[in-house]
Amino acid sequence: MTRTDPATHHTGPRYTHGHGDSVLRAHSWRTAENSVGYLLPHLRRDQSLLDVGAGPGTITADLAERVGAVTVLETSEATLELARTTFAERNLDAEFVVGDVERLALADDSFDVVHAHQVLQHLADPVEALVQMARVCRPDGLIAVREVDYHGWTWWPQLPGLDLWQEVLQTVHRANGGEPDAGRRLLAWAHSAGLRDLTVSASLWLFTDEDRRWWGQTWADRIRTTSIGRQALDDGVASESDIETIAQAWLTWADDPDGLLLMPHVELLARP
Repeated sequence: MTRTDPATHHTGPRYTHGHGDSVLRAHSWRTAENSVGYLLPHLRRDQSLLDVGAGPGTITADLAERVGAVTVLETSEATLELARTTFAERNLDAEFVVGDVERLALADDSFDVVHAHQVLQHLADPVEALVQMARVCRPDGLIAVREVDYHGWTWWPQLPGLDLWQEVLQTVHRANGGEPDAGRRLLAWAHSAGLRDLTVSASLWLFTDEDRRWWGQTWADRIRTTSIGRQALDDGVASESDIETIAQAWLTWADDPDGLLLMPHVELLARP
């Protein structure tokens, strides 16, 4: 594996995963039920909700069916169009806003619920993002955040190529100004942001059988064709051989009837 100092290549945070087809396939699998179960009991029809970093909008659309009004926030019109398409397909209404969660151009006390799923890990200043989310949340409202912890991923069988994948992902993600092990830091970030009435929980995604085959193929495609693999090559973090070793490891894991993967998430409910 070839190494350089990737921090010298980039001056600010950028989205590690990109929006390639394999990434969108994975992100579109997400639903309120498999990704936001900790929040669902607290939702009501009379609430307004801001969803920060909605991506393809599958979670957001599920939330829109449970509350009175939804505002969708993304960093560009092109990315926002992904969520617009999902909402149109499901005949749902929302307000669509381009913005930066670390510098929200939204009024104080605007929403009953402010939600972000796997967003803080990609930010240069996740604490400031939480401060801004609290600012636009009503005093009796609710902030809901869920973050993965990549070093907490556990898989069987043990494959050197997957260890290499972890190393490459960690390096690229941090070069982009983010924190791939956001889950373990979420409570500390909330304390630093001054949030109150904190409730912390955790949940797992488990991949076995058919889910395993789909997940492994998705990651093989992602390392070969999307921004993680391309950036690793551009930055000298990995060679073409490394990328193919990682892809083959994911496919080997996917085809193994004993293959299993646990993906941990930390969840936070808080008041502003």
